[in-house]
Amino acid sequence: MAADKEKNSIPNLDPGVHVSEINNGAHRPGISMAEVADYYSKWAEQYDSDIKMRYLGPSYAYKALAEEFPLSTTDRKNISILDVACGTGLLGEKLYEEGFTNLDGLDPSEKMLDVARAKNIYNTLYCEFMSDAKLPIDNDRYSCVMVSGGMGEGHIPCAAAAEMIRIVKPGGFVIIAMREAYLSNVKDYDGKLDNHFLKLQDEGRWKMCSRTVVPKYSFDNNGVIYKFQVCSK
Repeated sequence: MAADKEKNSIPNLDPGVHVSEINNGAHRPGISMAEVADYYSKWAEQYDSDIKMRYLGPSYAYKALAEEFPLSTTDRKNISILDVACGTGLLGEKLYEEGFTNLDGLDPSEKMLDVARAKNIYNTLYCEFMSDAKLPIDNDRYSCVMVSGGMGEGHIPCAAAAEMIRIVKPGGFVIIAMREAYLSNVKDYDGKLDNHFLKLQDEGRWKMCSRTVVPKYSFDNNGVIYKFQVCSK
């Protein structure tokens, strides 16, 4: 019975494929950003039930944010946040529950956004890719940009970090939660992502507050949580 509950819900994949394999399919070598969006669109209706108990990324990302905006001293509803690669809104739900209600979301899959929209936790939802292309968002718009689960093969490229910095206020934060293994097995990140982050720090664009490896981030795989503070521009 447990195995049945994990069977694939994506059309055009063999029945019986387990959820971890479905997730890996969204990160298969050579997948394009457009193919990623299409893949998640096919998964959208079943995504929450497939992933929620196997994915701790939202909890880790929230913890990193809460360190900067503790409930005891912060009016959290005034902290403006963009949830990048928000998908169906798993991170948004966690943030909203903890008082961060000034939320926008961004994702390239309209069907994933349809699920997120029904939760009534986001003010604005953007159907956009996070890349090096300029988004329809003003400079210095947010207190924080958060990415939980949006990094991977064919997902957010290294070059997107500059766009994240552009839309965050000076003194605000960028928080990125991702699977640690992607640092070595994703072509765009292998030997590049950490170096790119450090280059932006050397340029005075942001400073790294923390880089934390965490257990059981996703399907019992370790994760890494980055937190950067954006510098004056």
